[in-house]
Amino acid sequence: MKSCLCALIFIMLTMLARAGGEMKISWTNNILTISDARLPGGKLEVLYLEAFCRSGAWARDWAKTILPHKTTLTWADTDGQHLKFRTSVEPDIQILHEIHVADDGLELRFELLNQGKEPVDLQWFQPACIRVANFTGCQQSNYTARSFIFTSRGMTGLDQLRRTTNALYPGGQVYLPESVAPADANPRPICSDHPVNGLIGCFSADNHWLIGTASDRTHELFEGVYVCLHSDPQVGGLAPGETKRVLSKIYFLPNDPLALLRHYRLDFPKSEDAW
Repeated sequence: MKSCLCALIFIMLTMLARAGGEMKISWTNNILTISDARLPGGKLEVLYLEAFCRSGAWARDWAKTILPHKTTLTWADTDGQHLKFRTSVEPDIQILHEIHVADDGLELRFELLNQGKEPVDLQWFQPACIRVANFTGCQQSNYTARSFIFTSRGMTGLDQLRRTTNALYPGGQVYLPESVAPADANPRPICSDHPVNGLIGCFSADNHWLIGTASDRTHELFEGVYVCLHSDPQVGGLAPGETKRVLSKIYFLPNDPLALLRHYRLDFPKSEDAW
């Protein structure tokens, strides 16, 4: 009986997330715009795609870490529910990717192919810089109080973690899985606490909603310097002719962290086993 009740609540919360507004997406000049009447100001902006990165990033100038890339929108449906893209990453990587609106937010799927004859040191990438200033009602100085990851203590506010300041570039904070070498992290300060899953998120200013994001191969979770949140996937390099696939999600749900965890575990069942 208890399990049936939990399942019913889960379904009702998902239906509530869709009620009262229809999410639509559009993309121009590398900005993905999510339009929904339930969002503060009616929209959320995401820098998509931001960067593709070599290994050894933490102690190196950012310009020497990133691989140049160019993204082209190849198809958009007329209902604002589905977008398809092609991205070229130097020297010889082609990425086909798409975004579609789901019941719980957005689903992002990537297929990365090395078309060249040499291996490429593409270790990780930043698909979505989610800009949450309007959503949280906060600024750079205080949005960590409305943002969270999951640690061994459970859901933990970013302002409650053991933050550091030592890095090549000041500001922000990197939340690194224990399996990822610090030398390969974003060149920002690395938190002394480790996440226990691939989720990072925040609460709306009115406390009615939450946004979360996750990927199926988490390189790092990141709190940036543009009042933004990231879940950055790991690629691990691409051999000649090799193809790898990555799934990412951006969740938009009623303010229920347990429901967010249930969605994450359904979408990324293998990821939980890897932590």
